[in-house]
This record gives sequence, structure tokens and C-alpha cells, in this order.
Amino acid sequence: MSEKSSNSSGSDEDVDPESGQPVELGGVLSKWTNYIHGWQDRWVVLKNNTLSYYKSEDEREYGCRGSLCLSKAIITPHEFDECRFDISVNDSVWYLRAEDPEHRHQWIDSIELHKAESGYGSESSLRHHGSMLSLTSAASGFSATSTSSFKGHSLPEKLAEMETFRDILCRQVDTLQKYFDGCADGISKDEFQRDRVVEEDEDDFPSSTRPDGDCLYNNNGSKEKLFPPANPKGMNGIDFKGEAITFKATTAGILSTLSHCIELMVKREDSWQKRLDKELEKRRRVEDAYKSALSELKKKSHYGGPDYEEGPNSLINEDEFFDAVEAALDRQDKIEEQCQSDKVRKPRLTPVPPGDTYSTIGTHRFAEQVEEVVQNHMTYSLQDMGGDANWQLVVEEGEMKVYRREVEENGIVLDPLKATHAVKGVTGHELCHYFWDTDVRNDWETTIENFNVVETLSDNAVIVYQTHKRVWPASQRDVLYLSAIRKILATNESDPDTWLVCNFSVDHDNAQPTNRCVRAKINVAMICQTLVSPPEGNKEISRDNILCKITYVANVNPGGWAPASVLRAVAKREYPKFLKRFTGYVQEKTSGKPILF
Repeated sequence: MSEKSSNSSGSDEDVDPESGQPVELGGVLSKWTNYIHGWQDRWVVLKNNTLSYYKSEDEREYGCRGSLCLSKAIITPHEFDECRFDISVNDSVWYLRAEDPEHRHQWIDSIELHKAESGYGSESSLRHHGSMLSLTSAASGFSATSTSSFKGHSLPEKLAEMETFRDILCRQVDTLQKYFDGCADGISKDEFQRDRVVEEDEDDFPSSTRPDGDCLYNNNGSKEKLFPPANPKGMNGIDFKGEAITFKATTAGILSTLSHCIELMVKREDSWQKRLDKELEKRRRVEDAYKSALSELKKKSHYGGPDYEEGPNSLINEDEFFDAVEAALDRQDKIEEQCQSDKVRKPRLTPVPPGDTYSTIGTHRFAEQVEEVVQNHMTYSLQDMGGDANWQLVVEEGEMKVYRREVEENGIVLDPLKATHAVKGVTGHELCHYFWDTDVRNDWETTIENFNVVETLSDNAVIVYQTHKRVWPASQRDVLYLSAIRKILATNESDPDTWLVCNFSVDHDNAQPTNRCVRAKINVAMICQTLVSPPEGNKEISRDNILCKITYVANVNPGGWAPASVLRAVAKREYPKFLKRFTGYVQEKTSGKPILF
């Protein structure tokens, strides 16, 4: 950086002795322009409390490209770049770089000096003028009733004036005190000498002279001073009258400045209160915007976060919940289809106990509970839905009909479901057997992640624990239930026998609820009756002559909250698919095999 005038170091040498003002400073500094052009060299001039810049030194005659008044400027040296410093005035910021740290230091000191010298009535401006001239002229403008001369000046400037006035006043008080001390010393000496001379001369001049203050009257009546008065100017050359006028002007300036400071502070208090109110209102708006943005961010966060778990306080609305469940179920369907196409089924012959085994309840500890559940299903589940207005038909596909009755408890959907269906070529015994047999459960059930038999109660009753695949965003469910298969003999010879499998929730010490899954409660029954149409002639009964009527009922408590509309929509979709999948599996397994009644 080339310098065309004296470098500034912040000392008295940078001040013009004639004008008392800092000298002009000019030179080349790099100025940040924009992200395209970056740093560009500019000719910068510091003069009269103003920092201006030109494209180059030769173009100064064309006018500056920008300028800053330094009265309220903030100079900030860069924290890491030793050559850079920033100058900001309100929203305007200049980013400047010197060629080395030394030049940066010189520029900052010069700018600070110009800034300090820019205030009205600063200490240096008073220091560089005669106290009599400056204070007398100031006193002419100072009055207790008018502060118009201070308009446009800030409180820090007035406080700086107060500091200057205080220093001047202290010096004047010292000067006047020296004058008073000198006067007191002179008077004391005069009185002591006068008393001594009078005592010595009283005996010599008893009648011709008499003391009268500082004078003695002679015989001719003339008065003569014994001691000349002290000369104020002789005491260290002090001008008492001038100092008194200056002292009066200084005190008047202090009082007027104090009055103006009080006025500024009152106005500033009102201004700051208004700014505080604005800042509080701005803070409130920012907090509201932050909460809103945080809520939106949580809605868009990654799947599986804690805010996306099911529950009344979940951030997922019903539409998003429904879409997520639908997408997960579609994926499961595709996986199931892929497994079906890739899997080569091996014939599996499951030994079937004699029919009498299924006609007894057994003697295990749950026997009475099993009997009660079976009787309830035989009494209520087989009733016709036509006379019950609470049942709503939600699906009808050929022989299949699905009904629902809307029931909620504490905001949890407990809708009982009932489905009726008719399947050709299989018997009720075969359908219930495959529905109950845990050895073939994974062949047709696609929603189970794993299961195990907790306890075998008898030949026709087991306790099963199973966990279902999680469908995001719902939490994973597990179920602990007793599964029993029964054969109900018809009371009328013309009526068919009834096969029934009931699954209902129980408690067991070996399968306690865990935090990993939500424990669901179920009461499910598969009720089947076989209808046989006689073959023509003497032909044997074939599977073409068999029709099985199915009644499937399900009462499920999911154990946790989920949107009612979603649960009902999923049930409407999944139950028909389940019945089709299961009955198709049984038809495939029994095809070409002897009929099992």
C-alpha cells in the first residue's frame, strides 16, 4: 500500500498543530466488492471524519464511489486475517485489507483518532484553544433555560464534554486556591508588621499621630499608608478577574450540560422502552416461527423416529398414517406373491386324531373357560345379521360378505367383524384342522413374524405366543392366546355337524408382556358346517358334491391407539384377503385327497 500522506499512529504527531485536527491520510487498500470480483484495490482517503474510496488515485477528480461518516462507525479487526479490518455504520459494512499488519494498525489508529476528534466539544478541541476564548464563547450559549445548542449531539458526546469541563474546572479551582492562599499569607504578614510598628512608635508619637487602619495622620493632617496593599498580579502573575469569569463560564457550562444530559436520558429511557417492547414482540414472533418450523421439521424427519410412533399425540395425520399402512401392506402382498411363485410345496400329511377327540373339552385348568367361549360363539356368532341393525355390510364379493359393527372404548377401535363365506370341495373338519394346526401356520399366514407353542393343554387345545410383522407407523403387536378345536354334534339328524376353532387371549407366566411389542387381545372363531349334495345314481360322493359354509368372527383389541378410519379401512381390506388366501390354501392341500368329514 502506497501512502500519500503521513501514516497515522494515534499520537499527537498525527494532529495538525495549526488546526488541531488529525491530518489527512490516503493510500491503497483492498476492498471486498462481491463474490464475482472478490478483493479489488481502491484508493482510500481519510479526511474530516469521513472515509472515502475511489477506483484509483488518478480518478479522484471524478468523485468518490462511496463514503462513510466515522462518528458512529464501528471498526473491527479481523480475528484471523492480520491484514483485514471491517468498518460498519448501521447496515453498511466495508471489508478492507491492508498490505501488512503494520499498515492495518496505522489505518485503524488513524480512523479511531478521526472518530474521537469528530465530537462537538471534545477534550482535544478545547485543549487546542485558549480556555478564556472557548469557555467565554461557550458560556454565551449556555443557559439554564435553553439547550437548543446541544440538539443533534448524543449522550456520549455530552458526557465527554463533562469530563473536559471537570478537568478545566479542577485546574481553575487550583489556580484560585493558590491566589487566595497568597492573599491570606500577605494579609497576615501586613497585620503582624503593622501591630509591631505601632507598638514601637506609640511612645515616641503619643499626641501627633494616631493609628487608623493602614494610615497614620501627621501633624499637618495628611494621611500616609504604612504598608502598600498586596498586588494580585504580583502573586504568581494570576489574573483573578479573568479566572473568575472563566470559572463562572465553566460552571454554567457544566450546569447546562447536566440539564441536557438529564433530558437525553429521559428521552433515551422512553426510546429504549419502546425498543424493548419491539424486541419482545419480535422475540415472540421468532419463537412462534421456531415452534412452527420445528413442528414441520419433525413431520419431515426420517421414518421410525420417536415422534412418528402411534398414539393420540402422534405427529402423523390420518392420511399419512393410512398411506404408510397401505404401502407396508402392499409390500407384504408382493413378498407373499414372490414366495408363492418361488416355493415348491411338498405334500405334508398331518396325522388327524380320531373325531371323538375333538368332541371332548378335557380336564386342563382352562377347560371351563374354553366351554364358555365355545357356547357363546355357538349362540351368538351363528345368528343371522339381517335382524340386527348394528351390523353394517362393508364388503360383498361373490359368496363372501363382511360385516362390521362400530365400537370404540377410550378412543380405541374395537369393531367386531363377522364374515360369511361358502367354499366348494372342502369340509368343515378340513378347514378347522388347517386353521388350528400350528405345523402349517406359516404356510398360509403371512402377517406373523414368529410364533411358538407355550404349552400343550390337550390333544385339542394349545397356548400359542406369536408376534406380528410391524406395519409402520403402527407399533409391533404380539398375542398370547389359547387355541382349541371342537366338533359340535348336531341335535337334529337333518342338520350338519359343526366344527369350530376358537382363539382367545389368556395370561401365562412364560410369556409376559414386554416393552418391545404392544400386547393385543383377541377373541376369534372359525365356525364351519359341511353341506353334501347327493351324487347322481350310485356314484360316490366327490369333492364336487361338498360345500362348506364358513362363519368367521373376530373381536380384536389392538392394545394401542391408531386412527379409527385407518383401522377400519385396513380391516375392510385385509379380512377378505385373509379368507381368500386361507380357503385357497386348504383347497390346494386337500385336492385329490380323501375327504375328511
